[in-house]
Amino acid sequence: MPPDPARRELAGIGIGRHAVAGPVVRMAPPLPEPPTTPGTENPDVALGRARSALTGVAETLRARGASAGGEATDVLDAQALMAEDPALDEAIAAGVGRGLSAARAVFEAFTGFREALAAAGPYLAERVADLDDVRQRAVAACLGVPVPGVPDPGHPYVLVARDLAPADTAGLDLTTVLALVTAEGGPTSHTAVLARSRGIPAVVGCAGAADLDDDTVVLVDPGASRVVVNPIAAEMPEPGATVRTVPIGPGRTADGVPIALLANIGGPADLPAAVAAGAEGVGLYRTELLFLDAATAPSAASQVEAYRDVFAAFPGGRVVVRVLDAGADKPLRFMAQEPEINPALGVRGLRALRRQPEILRTQLASISLAAQDTSADVWVMAPMVADVEETEWFLAEAAAHGLGTAGVMVEVPSAAMLADQIFEVAAFASIGTNDLAQYALAVDRQIGGLATLQDPWHPGLLRLIELIARAGRVAGRPVGVCGEAAADPMLARVLVGLGVTSLSMASPALADVRASLAEVTVAECQAAAARAVTARSAAEARARVCSVNA
Repeated sequence: MPPDPARRELAGIGIGRHAVAGPVVRMAPPLPEPPTTPGTENPDVALGRARSALTGVAETLRARGASAGGEATDVLDAQALMAEDPALDEAIAAGVGRGLSAARAVFEAFTGFREALAAAGPYLAERVADLDDVRQRAVAACLGVPVPGVPDPGHPYVLVARDLAPADTAGLDLTTVLALVTAEGGPTSHTAVLARSRGIPAVVGCAGAADLDDDTVVLVDPGASRVVVNPIAAEMPEPGATVRTVPIGPGRTADGVPIALLANIGGPADLPAAVAAGAEGVGLYRTELLFLDAATAPSAASQVEAYRDVFAAFPGGRVVVRVLDAGADKPLRFMAQEPEINPALGVRGLRALRRQPEILRTQLASISLAAQDTSADVWVMAPMVADVEETEWFLAEAAAHGLGTAGVMVEVPSAAMLADQIFEVAAFASIGTNDLAQYALAVDRQIGGLATLQDPWHPGLLRLIELIARAGRVAGRPVGVCGEAAADPMLARVLVGLGVTSLSMASPALADVRASLAEVTVAECQAAAARAVTARSAAEARARVCSVNA
């Protein structure tokens, strides 16, 4: 008789708060590389097959994004644009012209793009992974075979994968997928972002996940950032323990200090979930979705309609609109930009708008007009602000359109260091922890191998947040966090302890964060913050806080 399986723990980055247990089911392996043997079809037929495959992939991705809503819409729309790239079509046509089959021509064209993106620098690593998914879907369509996807074993399970494509994450059946464990990915990878937005417990960047076998029982404990293999009976969560009713209401600490809990949205489609989750308003309205697929800048009328719908959903509530954040990984066809060696450090955000100010002015005029028709408290903020001069330029543009409550996103370390000066003119600041961590720690936030540096618990990042919050407190200005850090229930306590006054996140995370803050006083949050900022690593900071509050 074989010995009893040994209990062991695997470390990763937890997404969510509640632990769940179940048997492992592994993601199906990718399709094999198409053969290099010459194609047998007429070249015109082969090219038509390839183009039809890419069109179908783009349509499928957009449909899945629209159905899932929220973060998924943005991510899958960006993937669909990859399938429609004219340069890709040219490369496929050239391959077919050399006698390759449709599947092989598609494979080689994507491979060439993949190598070019990888060589462009680490910032584009995440897009390489998304490109691989589009390639596999297109090759499968050319071959007329199913895309290897999420398994359906007929019972609830824990899905284990090397990584998960955005389309697969967005389409997970939450009645059967108990949790997600991936060997790759960081805390702000697309897998993590979409898992959090859908309320799926997950542990990402878990190196030992690759060795887990089907049917092995695991405990996925995102609160402790661990996966327990073959857990003992005492560790197993009680039936129904993952479901908890949390009162809907304003965010408050146990001693009654209000902390505004707001929703991150991409447009009107995200409003029902935000309202149902008890969001007090919108802390980050990503307006990029109005622009991403447009060949020309959206008209003022179409913008007014979209903004009005969002403002009307929160009468009397705060709605913070981030003006168009274009460039880098969000190129727009109507904003022609020169190729950049390192787009992350190039013309993006406010820099792009200053080069084409008419786009910003049309947007601000549309926001102002829409705000007049509702009672929402509309704020506007600029992305990627580096200093006071940029702040003043944006504030002047906002004031010229009757928008008096204007602030900035703090994503660039220089803005954090100059926060005291910025608060002399700006009405508020919202900290984008994803980009601030990337720039402060010099890491691509999508590379799983650098997860310990990408982690929003990193003391270096927390000290920057502390600096910004202190400057806001001295100036009497509100300071929010709208990055992924806000959705971590334990880290939310630390942020409040650092002096943050509002937290904005994907709607499914609101309940856990509301419950977490209600359990502690501000003094306890401040003590947690002190333990975290004096740690020597992200793992130590998390352990110092979570072990005390376990």
